[in-house]
Amino acid sequence: MTSIDLPIAGMTCASCAGRVERALTQVPGVRSASVNLASERAHLELADTPFEQLLQAVQNAGYQVPSDELELAIDGMTCASCVGRVERALGKVAGVLSVTVNLASERAHLRLLAGVDPASLLQAVQAAGYQGRLLDAEQPSADSGEQRLRRERWAVLLGLALALPLMAPMLVDWFGGHWMLPAWVQFLLATPAQFVLGARFYRAAWRALRARTGNMDLLVALGTSAAYGLSLYLWWQAPSGAMPHLYFEAAAVVIALVLLGKYLESRAKRQTTSAIRALEALRPERATRLRDGQEQDVAIAELQLGDLLVVKPGERFPVDGEVLEGQSHADEALISGESLPVAKAPGAPVTAGAINGEGRLLVRTSALGGETVLARIIRLVEDAQAAKAPIQKLVDKVSALFVPAVLAIALLTLLVWLTLGAGLETALLNAVAVLVIACPCALGLATPTAIMAGTGVAAKHGILIKDAEALEVAHAVSAVAFDKTGTLTSGSPRIAHLQALDGDEAQLLQLAGALQRGSEHPLSKAVLAACAERGLVLAEVRDSQALAGRGIAGTLAGRRLALGNRRLLDDNGLQPGELTARAQAWEAEGRTLSWLLEQQPQPRVLGLFAFGDTLKPGAAAAIAELDARGVSTHLISGDNRGSAQAVASVLGIADVHAEVLPADKAATVAALKAGGAVVAMVGDGINDAPALAAADVGIAMGGGTDVAMHAAGITLMRGDPRLVPAALEISRRTYAKIRQNLFWAFIYNLVGIPLAACGLLDPMFAGAAMAFSSVSVVSNALLLKRWKPHANADSAAQSETRGAM
Repeated sequence: MTSIDLPIAGMTCASCAGRVERALTQVPGVRSASVNLASERAHLELADTPFEQLLQAVQNAGYQVPSDELELAIDGMTCASCVGRVERALGKVAGVLSVTVNLASERAHLRLLAGVDPASLLQAVQAAGYQGRLLDAEQPSADSGEQRLRRERWAVLLGLALALPLMAPMLVDWFGGHWMLPAWVQFLLATPAQFVLGARFYRAAWRALRARTGNMDLLVALGTSAAYGLSLYLWWQAPSGAMPHLYFEAAAVVIALVLLGKYLESRAKRQTTSAIRALEALRPERATRLRDGQEQDVAIAELQLGDLLVVKPGERFPVDGEVLEGQSHADEALISGESLPVAKAPGAPVTAGAINGEGRLLVRTSALGGETVLARIIRLVEDAQAAKAPIQKLVDKVSALFVPAVLAIALLTLLVWLTLGAGLETALLNAVAVLVIACPCALGLATPTAIMAGTGVAAKHGILIKDAEALEVAHAVSAVAFDKTGTLTSGSPRIAHLQALDGDEAQLLQLAGALQRGSEHPLSKAVLAACAERGLVLAEVRDSQALAGRGIAGTLAGRRLALGNRRLLDDNGLQPGELTARAQAWEAEGRTLSWLLEQQPQPRVLGLFAFGDTLKPGAAAAIAELDARGVSTHLISGDNRGSAQAVASVLGIADVHAEVLPADKAATVAALKAGGAVVAMVGDGINDAPALAAADVGIAMGGGTDVAMHAAGITLMRGDPRLVPAALEISRRTYAKIRQNLFWAFIYNLVGIPLAACGLLDPMFAGAAMAFSSVSVVSNALLLKRWKPHANADSAAQSETRGAM
């Protein structure tokens, strides 16, 4: 029986508390539940009930269980077994909902109930044999990456200096000579290697034993101790004045090689996090604030929303904001992957971390700290790199049994060789070889290093992968469904034609502009831009109402007006009348149509607007590249069929779904999935969010809404459709690296351990192989850093996309 307290949010009265109590007591395993309205907590007595069931019960009752997310840095992990042990230890802390530990980044990402004391988490980590610290702690870590590398480098140099003299007699033997160091010299060289440089293995092995588990350090400590102890025994047994063959060199060389492997591994792992470090380096520490006409040099933490900042040529923008004065260009390459400078003028947005070009700019602050685009990018990349891919579950199961299995094989090797009549010396050396060749490190590093390298290089080129699951699924995508406006087209349409039934086009435009005031819809912006060009004064509209999937309505001077698509006519029982021919002709041109109606006092059609849009420059190249890879493409749009078909015809998209309501976009995606396709949905607006969530992989275009980006597993920082096939390509390559790493990690152990058990591997060679297996896995993952998106757009396709649709 376990007692827990759950925080409950949203309760307002005694009936709320009763409803939560009834919901919780119905969960299997819950013996009793008592909800306190004043403290907003529920006290439960339960037996082995998963937290997720409790959270779901509270949510179904209409309330929420507040939760937090926390990052811990974990020191002392060396292999996949360590990862499993830390996860189990943290998972047992009351209030922890989920925990993911990443060996490559040495971090633990936790989701936990609000109010959980971080000290209990650190105690759990310490009890498991490791050291933890809060990543947001103000005090800097004494064991920074650079310090650790420097310390490891000196340990490697000392280890090699002690081991090389011990290996000299072996080299002499290989060249036909015979020479041995005196036993006391071997002892003096091997002892500091074993107990000073090797102390880290003993400490970690002892912590593992206290936690009733095993890890790589235990295998190394046992193997080298056996070789060192055997040498002492043979030295003690040898007759006075004799020169026995000792194995001090095996212990010292294995320790030196393992230390070398860990050093190279640490250097390589540090490169996998280079993307995060590069992004973090973009954050300026100070800014120039303009107040009362005076420029002030202030820390970023002192800034407030609405502050006016002066950004001089060559400086980085300290915050997100809007340009008020000045003309310049900005280098946003490290943020969006855009290689060309972006023009900045009054009204243009700027992003923290971008570099100002040649002009002095006055910027009004619109986002600070964790709300800036740069901070959000860093969070997305960190979350993706901390997450576990589904394929990692297999590795976790294997690593939990790996060290006990290796210990059993080593013991069996010792017993079998003794049974076959071999001496203790031979049997023990073969068992030592089994211990030192086994490498759970490679298994633990195979997946996270590939994910970190893949997501890092993708972020460098403007592709933000939100989680490892999206990365793993995207490689298998066989169908891509595109939204039209803002995704394949520029999303900045203009009024191509308009027709008023009474002939007064200015009044028609004025009425439509009044309805659209304050709207951010692309078609609204086109109407308002046309009104501004003609200098029309727009009246105030009352009772403005958005009509989902249809348009907008409002009351103006006692008249109820509505502006929207053809469904609006049908809903009001109206016919196009004499505008039918015009509508058909403009629709055949691929125009998007909007009808202006009077609903009250007299339902009638007032006029018709036809909007034209332009395809994005990379749209044709993106579709061509997907087709070349055998990925089918589909267009799902709420626009009329003529407009959607015109875009599809130019781009070569055969499957078109037009006039689709936002709620039906998800159903269209589901139908594609039901046909056996693995579907990626690409969109940019709120109306695309359900379809993005319904797809196997949601891809949100840069410049789109936050809702779309939240629903998507992948966000493209630039509105370039060519990044869609690029995202699928980096996913494919990353997943290939994961499979390659896991293959070699498994094969290495499956082949190496039997060879060692059969006496075919010397402990020194076994130690070298074990040390470099991890290095090879990380190095293989780092090959992803050379990846660059393909740009296969030919000039004909580029020029074709610039025409108005």
